[in-house]
Amino acid sequence: MSSEKLSATHAADMEIIVRRGMTKGYEVFSLLTPPVYAAFVFMRKGRGHFTVNRFLRATWVGGTIGCAGGGALEYIRSSRASEATMRNRRLQHAYDAASLRADDHSTIGAILFAVLTPAILWKRASVVNLVIGGAGIGSAIGLLTHYGRIVTGDITPDAQIPDIPIASS
Repeated sequence: MSSEKLSATHAADMEIIVRRGMTKGYEVFSLLTPPVYAAFVFMRKGRGHFTVNRFLRATWVGGTIGCAGGGALEYIRSSRASEATMRNRRLQHAYDAASLRADDHSTIGAILFAVLTPAILWKRASVVNLVIGGAGIGSAIGLLTHYGRIVTGDITPDAQIPDIPIASS
C-alpha cells in the first residue's frame, strides 16, 4: 500500500471519529444545558426572567457549542494519533453497542420532540427555537431514557469485534 492510500485511510477513520465526537458533544451538552441554564436564571435573575423562548434557545445553543467542542477535541486528539490507533478506535466505536443504543435513543428523542414541542408550545416561542430547542430537549430525554434502561437492568449485549488483519507494505 502506498503512503497516499494510508493517509486516505487515516483521514477516513479520523472523519468517522470526529463525527462521533461531535455527536457525543451534542448529546452531553443537550443534557447539561437545560438544568444549568434554569438554575442560572432562577438564582441570578429570578422567576420573572425565565421564558420558554430563552430556555429553548439556550438548549439549542448549548447543543451547538457541545457539537463544535466535541468535534474540535476529537480532531486534535485524532490528528496526533497513528493510523493503527485510529483504525483500532474506529473499530471499537463501531462495535460499541451501548454507545450505538445511546445514539439511537438520543436521535429518536430529538425527532419526537422537534415535532411535539412546536405542537404543544406554539405561541410561547419562535418557530426556530421551538423546533431546534425541542430537538435538543428530546436528545437529552432520549439519552436519559437510555441510562434509565441501563439502571433497570436492560443492559446492551457486547458485540464481538472481528479480527481484521491490516496488510503492511
